[in-house]
Amino acid sequence: MAATTVTDAGGVRIITEVIPASDPRVAQLAPSSGLAAPPVSFQVRGFRRVQPKALGTIHIFTGIVHICFGIILTASVHRKPPLPVASGVLLWLGLLLLVSGSLLVESEKRDSILLVKTCCVFNAGVILSTLVATLLHSMAITQASPDCELSTGIQLRPEWCFHSESKLLSNGMDSLLVVFILLEFCVAVAVLAFGYHAVKQRSYTPMVM
Repeated sequence: MAATTVTDAGGVRIITEVIPASDPRVAQLAPSSGLAAPPVSFQVRGFRRVQPKALGTIHIFTGIVHICFGIILTASVHRKPPLPVASGVLLWLGLLLLVSGSLLVESEKRDSILLVKTCCVFNAGVILSTLVATLLHSMAITQASPDCELSTGIQLRPEWCFHSESKLLSNGMDSLLVVFILLEFCVAVAVLAFGYHAVKQRSYTPMVM
């Protein structure tokens, strides 16, 4: 039989009930499994509101796209590579996105504020890199192809320079990459904003009453 104790303290009535082990309600109050999942810290839980796994998947996908485009354009380039290819922005930005995306996916699984800070650092690097990449692609769109620039020498320009289709194809590819870069920029800004807010929050210890 359960024993009930009523205590009045400071205008508050506290009712304490002791349930014996043979009571059927004990099975309902017991945890469903022997191993309870460890509680997620308040800071990491706030960071996970931005859905780091989904954003990390976007970074990984766009990183693979950048690396594939970088390899293809580097292998098929003419004597003078265009500015984005010569700078290697497609390759090193793609690698940076792969690392950043992997860290974001991992932060969904691990309760570590240090991992959240690392994600913020890498996404700050992604923001700066996307700004540089946007500048390089914009310059490539506005400038003529390196092999088609006018020169004072007697060297003739390649025949494909007289066809506008090649420049249109190059501009279209640069414009497509700029769209991906803008997507990466928005993702990195969202991650950095939520990560900074999570790091600045004070952690607390929950109390079970």
